[in-house]
Amino acid sequence: MPLVSLPGRLSAVLALLTASLAAATPASAQAVAADKALLIHGGYVMTMDPAQGNLAATDVLIRDGAIVAVGRKLEVPADAQRINAAGQVVMPGFVDTHSHLWVTTMRGQFRNAQGKFFPVSSKLAAAMQPDDIEVAMYTGALELVHGGITSTADFFDNILSPAHGEAGLQALDRAGLRAVMFYGGPDKTTRKPIDMKHLASLAIERRRADPQARVTLGLAWRLPRDRNDAANWAMRQREYDQARELGLPIQVHVSGEPGPMFDALIQRGYLSPLLTVVHATDASPAQLQALEQAGGSLALTPLSEHRVGYGLTRLDHFAAVSRQGLGIDGNALAGSGDMFESLRLAALTWSGGAADEAAPDPQALLELVTRRAANAIGLSKVTGMLKPGLRADVQIIDLAAINLSGFGGGDPAALIVYSARPENVRTVIVDGHVLKRDGALVGVRLQDVLARAEASAQSLLERGGRDVSH
Repeated sequence: MPLVSLPGRLSAVLALLTASLAAATPASAQAVAADKALLIHGGYVMTMDPAQGNLAATDVLIRDGAIVAVGRKLEVPADAQRINAAGQVVMPGFVDTHSHLWVTTMRGQFRNAQGKFFPVSSKLAAAMQPDDIEVAMYTGALELVHGGITSTADFFDNILSPAHGEAGLQALDRAGLRAVMFYGGPDKTTRKPIDMKHLASLAIERRRADPQARVTLGLAWRLPRDRNDAANWAMRQREYDQARELGLPIQVHVSGEPGPMFDALIQRGYLSPLLTVVHATDASPAQLQALEQAGGSLALTPLSEHRVGYGLTRLDHFAAVSRQGLGIDGNALAGSGDMFESLRLAALTWSGGAADEAAPDPQALLELVTRRAANAIGLSKVTGMLKPGLRADVQIIDLAAINLSGFGGGDPAALIVYSARPENVRTVIVDGHVLKRDGALVGVRLQDVLARAEASAQSLLERGGRDVSH
């Protein structure tokens, strides 16, 4: 039955979910009950730590949410929980350096010539209520976890009110993954200020409650569209200064007209280790060198950059920037929250553009979405490697699958980059909590999640106008 003919069904779904969701258990709630000691036994461990490398038939011991040992024949408590990883690849969870989870429930509405992303998403964004935000971000975050993404940098640039911002935080908390929620304004015009007072209160409260909080805050910053608008620059400057004073990371888009935007960041002295530049598809060597010298970082999102016509994302073009990683840029715009797909596209664009099959190094590509990505968004002291002392953010990829069949052994990096998919991720652990086990999300009633997402999406179209694609 077409979606446009479902108002009666929508009411029924909403009534059903009012009761069922009240009793639903968040993914993280059941995972918190995991034993303090957890042994991942006998897997092919890709540590992403240059000092350790890849280790066959190796164990990873986790206690109190942290990795305490990587090796063979580890001493473990008798009551330790065990995961048999024989025949599977154990590696750090992927780190998504840039996303927009709030657009998740707009999937399928961006129809190219019949409905471009920016006008469609902007119209629907204005109609979103806090409940819509929570549904979209929670559903999107679960999709990331399903595909082995354990950390995300979420650029939340549709905060219409404090309640919207708090709904986003609630969704990320509930989903269980690690995240930096970059707090933005109510639209993309840059005419309206970001609620820095609310951002500051949320950031300070989180630090006070838990200095090692799994979900933290940053600033989703934008540059004035009119470079000659002095008043707008002054407002943006205040936002930037306040974020720096709070020690918050900052992300900013450099796209559409990347030359002047990047030059403005350089000329006004905004590049710093706290700043991540997003996209910058056509950045010049001089601009990239300025970013590197300032210690800033870069988030590349090949799927969305190609889709909206920013140009081809050639990884070799950005080699001068040490701190960089790949991002999803919104499950709906990218099509899915699938880092494997982003890896493949990045690899194939590179080898195709360079006319050189050997140009991409599969191991280096996996480091780009783990260790290097964590460094890009300021989480290198927390995650990105399987190394004692870091938090236990792990994915286990089961090689016993039809799309991975025919692998005779050896280094599995190319197999993962070119052949793996989210459904091959058997287990996902974040902060020591098992969020996906035996191929299924833990503590999630998936039918309820899907029904709630469908109901919110349909309601959003009703309120935002079903003519969004025209």
